[in-house]
Amino acid sequence: MIVASVELKNVTYIYNKGTPYETKALDDISLSIPGTGITGLIGHTGSGKSTMMQLINGLLKPASGEVCIDGRSIWDEPKKIREIRFKAGLVMQYPEYQLFAETVEEDIAYGPKNMGLAGEELHKRVLDAAVFSGLDVSLLNKSPFELSGGQKRRVALAGVIAMQPQILILDEPAAGLDPGGRREILGGVKRYARESGTNVIIVSHSMEDMALYCDDLVVMAGGKILMHDTCAAVFSRAEEMLAVGLDVPQITSVAFALAKHGVDIGRDVYTVDWAADKIAEFGKTMKN
Repeated sequence: MIVASVELKNVTYIYNKGTPYETKALDDISLSIPGTGITGLIGHTGSGKSTMMQLINGLLKPASGEVCIDGRSIWDEPKKIREIRFKAGLVMQYPEYQLFAETVEEDIAYGPKNMGLAGEELHKRVLDAAVFSGLDVSLLNKSPFELSGGQKRRVALAGVIAMQPQILILDEPAAGLDPGGRREILGGVKRYARESGTNVIIVSHSMEDMALYCDDLVVMAGGKILMHDTCAAVFSRAEEMLAVGLDVPQITSVAFALAKHGVDIGRDVYTVDWAADKIAEFGKTMKN
């Protein structure tokens, strides 16, 4: 699959424009996501994350500026905006509540059918998407409403994957799941991104999830982009994150606390495994 890049050029979006309730959700932001890994989008409720996702998907049109995929504005041909929604697939938060078909297979097939697929090609898309999503194919003939919460989440994810989008946008894909369910869903998404070459953008409030599964992070606040860098670089600026009311992974907080007590294992530690290696290195240095 050809990787699709995403670029926002001086984009502003205003809700309820021209009314007393006018709100600027995004304020002249520019962002480039080349699509070579998984990008995490973090920020408080109201920071502009959901608005940005819907702009990339073509559900919203910017008040000013351009949203581009592969260097071309998605609004150059407004009549073809439906094609953008196939190219940039969006999985909203708690997508299991949007399931509606009689069987799992029919639910997964809904998007590809709207793209004009049928017959064996459609069936193969459904099977491949189910496997990629970690869904047992024996469940395809069951009603989606008989499944567990995690299984329903996989059905919804498979429904978007079946359209083979070049960009996959996920809003809190592991929200409400237990730790095991979170690992299965997010681990599956990471594997899918690596194997398919899809440009994946994940929105989450869990800094631990962001640290484990993303390659780079976009930090948002008040409709602006505060940072866009690797996970290590972003979390090394923990004090700035905390100053705007955002969390950092617990292990990053531990690393900062250790540094204050003379055990400096680095300010860019953001996973437990990394911290363990750094502590071991520090211990060897002290012995020497």
